[in-house]
Amino acid sequence: MVFLGPPGSGKGTQAKKLSQELGLMHISTGDILRDAVKNQTELGKKAKEYMDRGELVPDNLMIALIEEVMPKEGGFILDGFPRTVPQALALEEMLRGYKRDVDKVFLFDLSEEVVVERLSGRLTCSQCGAVYHRKYNPPKQEGVCDLCGGKLIQREDDKEEVVRRRYRVYKEQTSPLVEFYQKKNKLIRLDASQDIQEVNKRLLEVLRDGH
Repeated sequence: MVFLGPPGSGKGTQAKKLSQELGLMHISTGDILRDAVKNQTELGKKAKEYMDRGELVPDNLMIALIEEVMPKEGGFILDGFPRTVPQALALEEMLRGYKRDVDKVFLFDLSEEVVVERLSGRLTCSQCGAVYHRKYNPPKQEGVCDLCGGKLIQREDDKEEVVRRRYRVYKEQTSPLVEFYQKKNKLIRLDASQDIQEVNKRLLEVLRDGH
């Protein structure tokens, strides 16, 4: 399965939930990139330069990172990859090598304004990494982490102007991909503005009934 959607659409949360419920491997490009950056691998260093500017990591870099973790067998959810048609073609090529194919592609639909509200309200603890939201999950004391007392900060890529840029970049890059999977009759649209349980319920319905 492939999960597509703008930043803040909840696809990562749903991928984690579904992978636990169905015993599938969850391959998150966000996690892979963060690990590569943290471990300062060659690919990670190159990727960081693009991420810091709010730009998408180039195809060849992403494909190389995915190839390192792609399982040869068993079900998996790809979260955040592919993002472009060349990446989708590379994925098909990769899977063909294992006599496999993408079964379903879920598109998490969400408007720019909702994305901005969700992401620009996020606060992260500078010490333990706990995540809060000014509106939906505020800390007990403003600016202070409930868990460890650390200082809450806004991540660079959660600032409104960066969020808007990320959304526009996502739209430009992903619309041809939406068309690509639509033509193959693999695309299923989900209303990502609903709460976590509702979206999860819909996902399970589609997988059970096939539509």
